[in-house]
Amino acid sequence: MLSNQKAVAEKLLHAGAVKLSPENPFTWASGWKSPIYCDNRKVLSFPYVRDFVKSEMCNVIFETFANADVLAGVATAGIPWGAMAADQLKLPFIYVRPKPKEHGLGNQIEGYYEKGQKVLVVEDLISTGKSSLQVVDVLRAAGIEVEGMVSIFNYGFPLAEEAFKKAGVPYYSLTNYSALIGLALEKGSITEETEKILLRWREDPAAWGR
Repeated sequence: MLSNQKAVAEKLLHAGAVKLSPENPFTWASGWKSPIYCDNRKVLSFPYVRDFVKSEMCNVIFETFANADVLAGVATAGIPWGAMAADQLKLPFIYVRPKPKEHGLGNQIEGYYEKGQKVLVVEDLISTGKSSLQVVDVLRAAGIEVEGMVSIFNYGFPLAEEAFKKAGVPYYSLTNYSALIGLALEKGSITEETEKILLRWREDPAAWGR
């Protein structure tokens, strides 16, 4: 049995990791205006929520990516989740920096690995997929075979789906934007009109809010 998307979404809301604000949208680093902000680092501060999310992630890894020899966290937000999952599954762990270290050994991949090993990438969330797939490129350039990627949350953008398909990287997210919005509507946190606004954003996030 894979992840219960609604249950994970509820845990993220409980920990305050997800904020919905269509009236006063957030501004992403890309400049996009967004009615949602997801910060899964908040979950780390809630032991029982953290443990639940970790267990869900381990279930997915065990059932879907059982051939992985190593887990690789994406710096920085993917590192704690990858390390916790690797500890529970008794797998080696490495992590990947956004760019090579500017001093010391100049590593971009930290930890011990061997060429030809099968690695599963652990990410906290997937938005456009660009930064996540850059990590895949780094690992492949080092001679590592990427089995796929697992994340806690996924916005479900069509361009991300296309990018992962083009890169030949299977992925699985514990929960996603659709599950979250559906739960918020079910709990009465948003109205049906707000749901339409929120779903419209995902269709063209770059143009939304202009």
